[in-house]
Amino acid sequence: MATTTKIHLTPSGAGIFHAPGITAESAAKASEVLQENHEKFHLFFNDEGFHNHIVHHILTIYALNASPEEIQKQYDGNTSYQRPPDPIRQEVVDELGDYEKRKKYLGKEKHSSDFQAFYQKEIERLGWEKALLEHLFKGDEAADDMLVRLFMGFLHPLIHLGFGVEFKQPAIIAQGLAQTAAHENWLAPFFHGSEERAASYETLPTKSLVELLDEIREDKKLSTAAQWSDGNKLRDGVMKRAPEEMIGYASQWGAGPEELEEKTAEMINAVAYYTSAAQNPPKQVKLDFYYLHSLNSSIFLPTFLSLPLLSPAQKSRLITWKGRLDLVMYASRRSPRLLRDEVAGYVPRGGGKTWEELFRRVRGLDGDDGHIAKAVRALAFGEGYCGKFGGKGRMEEGMWEKAGWMALDSAQTPGPPLIRSVGFEKAWEKVQDREDAKL
Repeated sequence: MATTTKIHLTPSGAGIFHAPGITAESAAKASEVLQENHEKFHLFFNDEGFHNHIVHHILTIYALNASPEEIQKQYDGNTSYQRPPDPIRQEVVDELGDYEKRKKYLGKEKHSSDFQAFYQKEIERLGWEKALLEHLFKGDEAADDMLVRLFMGFLHPLIHLGFGVEFKQPAIIAQGLAQTAAHENWLAPFFHGSEERAASYETLPTKSLVELLDEIREDKKLSTAAQWSDGNKLRDGVMKRAPEEMIGYASQWGAGPEELEEKTAEMINAVAYYTSAAQNPPKQVKLDFYYLHSLNSSIFLPTFLSLPLLSPAQKSRLITWKGRLDLVMYASRRSPRLLRDEVAGYVPRGGGKTWEELFRRVRGLDGDDGHIAKAVRALAFGEGYCGKFGGKGRMEEGMWEKAGWMALDSAQTPGPPLIRSVGFEKAWEKVQDREDAKL
């Protein structure tokens, strides 16, 4: 049985999307290495806030039917640079139950172990669903502060917590909440400003996310707000040079309580589209590191929608914030051209033809810390989920699998496996032209 201190996976609990044939042996191996990670390694592998991705990687390839050997290989490949967790400071843990006292610790990576111990106690006291309700969705000052932090760090807290919720692992949920608490909250003015702006409209706008992407690209002030020299192109670029413009566009999209699944499908479709279609021919196909996080986190939203303790209004707010963040993420990489034909006409290198083959190849991909595997799984899930709504959006039938092969090929062709800030020409300098690229 899974607890706040014990990881326990079963083949019948392999998540919202999984390949057929998962064995008890693979479940046992994944449980074993995740337990070791839980006990031996920090949530961040350095003091600069770089995230430990072992949970993400192992659960993803496990769901894609990895063998015990594949699981062990990928785990071993990502342990060498990890660090041990900090000692728990019990005097800090004792203060975390009081929000006024908790404030002085929030946003500080050095208190990750303290946060994890606190949220383990909260889950043991309340159960994990009620703990989520209390600490993320309650709507009071403390929960609203945490909800902002959930979307920080390029969505890593949402991804980590999402895995815990999807696979129903209280220990990973406690890790996810701890990681959330350890992040800053400087996006609060964006989220709250977008809510206030949306509430001021006499008639609720009905624009789609992809229509707003087009408008953002055409807005020269916003689309060029990020500069190559910005240390954080979202914080120092968009939010510094064009915050009101960004809030204006973001406030025009929302997910009403009566349309949650359809709006979630729209969000998944939009992030899959801009992640895969942001190409720069004649350069070799490459995906953007930051956009991948919008895509890779999208798979978890339907699981949150299924939680019975969350009200339709709470679910609406979660989906709305995710869609709005996806818009600012697009703008933060300088709003690149989105070339649909690059995806629709893509021919996989090496002749790949099926999802099953793609799953097999991504499970054994050398040098991946889970980003590519997560993208492939998110795309495979998105194809089915969005297909229920008639394929609304620019990702249509047949494009999802091609985007998955683009992700794999991005990692395997010469140059960086992923590029950073795809809308800047400088990001493509080390990427070969297609006629010169060789496997």
